[in-house]
Amino acid sequence: MVNVRYQPGRHPDAPEGCGGGGADRRGRLNLLLSYAGWSRDSWVDRLPVMLEPMGVTSFRASCGREAADVIRSTPIHIAVVDLGLPLEPEATEVADREPELNEGGPRLLELLARMSEPVPVVAIKRGRTHRDDARDIAAALRLGAFAVMDRPQDMTGINVMLEVLKRCLSKRYDGRWPG
Repeated sequence: MVNVRYQPGRHPDAPEGCGGGGADRRGRLNLLLSYAGWSRDSWVDRLPVMLEPMGVTSFRASCGREAADVIRSTPIHIAVVDLGLPLEPEATEVADREPELNEGGPRLLELLARMSEPVPVVAIKRGRTHRDDARDIAAALRLGAFAVMDRPQDMTGINVMLEVLKRCLSKRYDGRWPG
């Protein structure tokens, strides 16, 4: 199991208007969590608290711009990319009505794939039609995603996410903490 040090609130380097959370940058593992959902007490709220005791630092991003800023300013070791992530914070309110504004997730995958040392990426499906899911899965795997999964809805889904993160750590970092 992997853990996250998490402090609620906006990431100190995040642009105004993006609503993520951030923490100390010197954790044993820096985890980027991007999230396009709107539910209270979601997996993105629970996961960092569960992971905190092991020294993992969690960086939350609710828009593509914020996620890109975190990647530029912080060494990320594992990234969870919600494919429904909007590009800009203003897009979050109209993203359901205008799907082209939900392109922050795929663009974030491209950014992570172009890094000099790509990190393991877990892509979260948008949960649309089976055809759209198939396209998202194929695109995510083409860009090097380690895994593609549904959004965790309950503790069973969160446990699956923890297992996937554990596999990322084991495969990419040989079961050791990065650095």
